[in-house]
Amino acid sequence: MWQQWHGDGYEPKTDSEIIYFTEGHVDMDNELVRRGLASSLQRDGVADSLSDGFKLIESSSTDIGWAGVIIDEKEYWACDENGETEYGDSVENTILITWIEI
Repeated sequence: MWQQWHGDGYEPKTDSEIIYFTEGHVDMDNELVRRGLASSLQRDGVADSLSDGFKLIESSSTDIGWAGVIIDEKEYWACDENGETEYGDSVENTILITWIEI
């Protein structure tokens, strides 16, 4: 399931302001993965149709990394594989994340 990234600590590789993520390392060449993301883009109003969503995906950039939630926080923080953020905080339950910059 794709969600818009509202977390902290992730530095986009492009000048994109719309970033989505999903847990795990996903294959963006997989039709089901692409359809799920295009559907999320349409549902969230980023794309007017599935076709527009697919077009946005074609020009997107992906990145793989780690994230987790800091105790008493609600949003994800990007971190290293050991769970440490760029500020030296530790997250609970480090998970692999795929980000896509639209």
